[in-house]
Amino acid sequence: TADIHQSRRWACLIPAVGQPLGLTHRIEPHIARMVPGDVTEYSTHGEFERGIHNMLSGLSHVAMEYSHLNAIPVISKVDAGTIELVTSSGVEVVSSGALIAHLEARLTQEQQQSAIRAGHAVREVMMNAFALIADRVRSGTTVTEYDVQRAILEEFEKRGMETDHPPIVGAGPNSANPHYEPTAATSEVIRNGDFVLIDLWAREKGADTVFGDITWTGFVGETIPDEYEVVFDVVRDARDAAFVRVKSAMAASEAITGADLDDAARAVIVDAGYGEYFVHRTGHSITTELHGAGANLDNYETRDTRPILRSTSFSIEPGIYLPGRFGIRSELDVVITDEGEVIATSDPVQQQIIAILGERN
Repeated sequence: TADIHQSRRWACLIPAVGQPLGLTHRIEPHIARMVPGDVTEYSTHGEFERGIHNMLSGLSHVAMEYSHLNAIPVISKVDAGTIELVTSSGVEVVSSGALIAHLEARLTQEQQQSAIRAGHAVREVMMNAFALIADRVRSGTTVTEYDVQRAILEEFEKRGMETDHPPIVGAGPNSANPHYEPTAATSEVIRNGDFVLIDLWAREKGADTVFGDITWTGFVGETIPDEYEVVFDVVRDARDAAFVRVKSAMAASEAITGADLDDAARAVIVDAGYGEYFVHRTGHSITTELHGAGANLDNYETRDTRPILRSTSFSIEPGIYLPGRFGIRSELDVVITDEGEVIATSDPVQQQIIAILGERN
């Protein structure tokens, strides 16, 4: 209904058994025509409240886009006043989070393939971005974070891809800011000896295509200093721990949650002594939206106990951020097929920091 004029409250109840019930305002009959099942009209606030009570009569529970204590904000969309109105009928409100994930986060087989294609494409764009840095530095031509960001966006367009926001390109201490964004006015020059983090995401143009979203890191030099390699190895192992955990769960038909996968990755970083520098969740649901409606890999910012489902996609992207020095995040995307096969869409994934001035670039 986003493109249809509406200014009055309306409601729809979809029972587990039986026909849906609707409640719409008399001045908006076009809304009534969109609501399935039997529709009752109202005009006054009293009629609306009585209509809600009548719809809920005989029910003990109703699922709404609500999360207790706002535990999972992405699924907690109903305002407090509406919750109060519903519960005043003697009905308990429970979260529809798992149901929403089942309905909105699962991908068709074609969407799964589009996610895999996007994963391959964004990996190629990533390699070209590092090659651009190498060429500019070798030739003595100035290259900024913003230059690389613009080049990535131009390549997306040439490939028939689209994104919802410019990519992250952070050099040196800027890489320690997880959501850093260069601008024309604030961008830093990328120089020999800089550490560089690039996080980019895009999808094929179209309403039903799925995003690819990856993060890689590189060093502007021929060899990688030990201080970077030590931290990268921890982040990579954390990423792989979550990937192995979901693969084993799917192979065994074992129920597993987003929180479980966050725990698997976070334990590696905590055990290595960097726990305080891993300051975000491990990953997020991916659909036709970059941040989808499915389970997030999170037992840190929130506690997402929704199950990881077949036919879904999500990112695995742990990171360690050392303020004023550098930050390392390693991100891959997962597609779980209808049969439970677990695929890394951008395979081969990053196994070591790229030596940007090395032979490969």
